[in-house]
Amino acid sequence: MLEFEQMYKEQGYKAICGVDEAGRGPFAGPVFAAAVILPEGLVIEGVKDSKKLSEKKREQLFDVIKEQALAYCVASASVEEIETLNILQADMLAMKRAVEGLSVKADFAMIDGNKTPQLDIPCEAIVKGDAKSESIAAASILAKVSRDRYICGLAEKYPQYGFEKHKGYGTKAHREAILEYGPCEIHRMSFLKKLYAGKK
Repeated sequence: MLEFEQMYKEQGYKAICGVDEAGRGPFAGPVFAAAVILPEGLVIEGVKDSKKLSEKKREQLFDVIKEQALAYCVASASVEEIETLNILQADMLAMKRAVEGLSVKADFAMIDGNKTPQLDIPCEAIVKGDAKSESIAAASILAKVSRDRYICGLAEKYPQYGFEKHKGYGTKAHREAILEYGPCEIHRMSFLKKLYAGKK
């Protein structure tokens, strides 16, 4: 999991951050991103792609990563930005904010996926990077846990949708709740077009 970090270190980069996002697919809520710079050679036991970890394990690792990282930043792009820009551009914006918000300036960024945000430092997209890089995997955990906590907080304001269970994703229960109660202010209307089209 340190192969990419080592490769870029050998190219002369010193502060290499891993970047990942959470929440591209849901019907509701912002998209979150995190950037993490880990100490050279650090392996945190259990860190891997957040989607392959239980919620309990992600929560445990969340605190460990924050304690042991040289720097980290979690950022987001709002529902309004998702609707205005489209989800891909909002995703890139959240990543850019995360990298630029680091307390230690990164000199290279490893981005999970096949596209990179516009940064003022060199960067590279790494497909399935959260399974290949310790730094990206750590970022995926911070982004996922931060977003889940945010959405669970909204569940208290909008109890009819069951956000605490599905975190805004388009589950059967969530779709049925939207059709019964209508969307609320944190729903991404552009994501609901197919849902409503199917009911006409």
